[in-house]
Amino acid sequence: MEKRQTNTSRHTKRHTANKRKSQMKSGVISAFYFFYFAGMGIWVIFAPKTLNQLGYDELQIGIIFAITPLVRFLSPFLFIKAGTISKKLFLSSSILTLISTLFFTITIPSFIFFALNILVFSIFWVIILPYADSIALENIPAKKYGKIRLFGSIGFMLIGIVLGEKANNPSLVYILYVLFTLITAVFCFLLAKLDTNIATKQTLLENEKSSFMPQKNWQMWLSMFLLQFSFGAFYNFFTIYETTHGISLTTTTYLWGFGVLCEIAMFLFQGKFIDRINPINVIKFTIAATVVRWSLLYIFPYSLTASFISQSIHAVNFALYTTAVFLYLAKTYPDSKKLAQMFFYGIAYGLGGFLGAIFSGYFYSEKIYLYSAVSALLALIVLLPQKKVLLN
Repeated sequence: MEKRQTNTSRHTKRHTANKRKSQMKSGVISAFYFFYFAGMGIWVIFAPKTLNQLGYDELQIGIIFAITPLVRFLSPFLFIKAGTISKKLFLSSSILTLISTLFFTITIPSFIFFALNILVFSIFWVIILPYADSIALENIPAKKYGKIRLFGSIGFMLIGIVLGEKANNPSLVYILYVLFTLITAVFCFLLAKLDTNIATKQTLLENEKSSFMPQKNWQMWLSMFLLQFSFGAFYNFFTIYETTHGISLTTTTYLWGFGVLCEIAMFLFQGKFIDRINPINVIKFTIAATVVRWSLLYIFPYSLTASFISQSIHAVNFALYTTAVFLYLAKTYPDSKKLAQMFFYGIAYGLGGFLGAIFSGYFYSEKIYLYSAVSALLALIVLLPQKKVLLN
């Protein structure tokens, strides 16, 4: 009897220790996502307006914001060749990202030097999230990953709401961005302690290359590119566009936050239905919704109601679209899932984001969201003939 009680006590202690360890891991990963995406929120929501206040024109802003997507487009090819993202590279990148931000105040008076600064910054910055995602997926049950990932959306939303009109002060925006980059770097070091066997998993990408043939599904890849191209005007000029049309900076930050809130709601509830529907049909629906979204901004530029409706659609064209694409890629490339997802980020958010930023900066005008709507419409037209998942 005593021996049985002793074993039960040991089991209970072991269970309690494992639970605490799991909670610690979840806490570290959640905090990383929160601060990483809060920093991204400062950059995406407030940096365009800040650069505009400092004398940068729309084309220059477009070029600045096109650099990171270009690096993101090139990075999958570089890391496939290298075969691994090591812990040392991850930690070095977090430190060098922070150091790069410290040079912003020195280089920002010169467009050329600031662009070079952003290029260096981007080279290190794009390494951080993929590695962190790998650690998270290694240490957290799949069913809990989505809820922990939501802390990133919460961080992005809260920074937009809290800063508000205070973001009219460029110095404050910069100080907060450096602060959040510093905190993110600290959590990078904590994340690295959770690393188990990421390097081995990354080397598997080499084995996937021979079975990955995107040309057989060129309509989908072209559609991905065109859709993210249409987002160039949103991610780089939405704040400027809204404030130019009489909506205050504070209200514009609420619009950003509202969009993220809708995104969070979709992430929480989409699991109940998305696996029952053909991912191709879901993708087509989300693209059609994107056409409506950009059309609303073009047709009703001064309408706050139209802006809120437009932002509510973000739940569909970001959360639902991304999940549907991942399901599509998993079914289409069952033996090359990692490589397919890397190319999705590269082709869509990388190349599409890069050219979309350049285009929106060069052609920025009252018709910028009309151009976005046309691009999204082309993304839908290209995909219409495809009725089912085409196995690679």
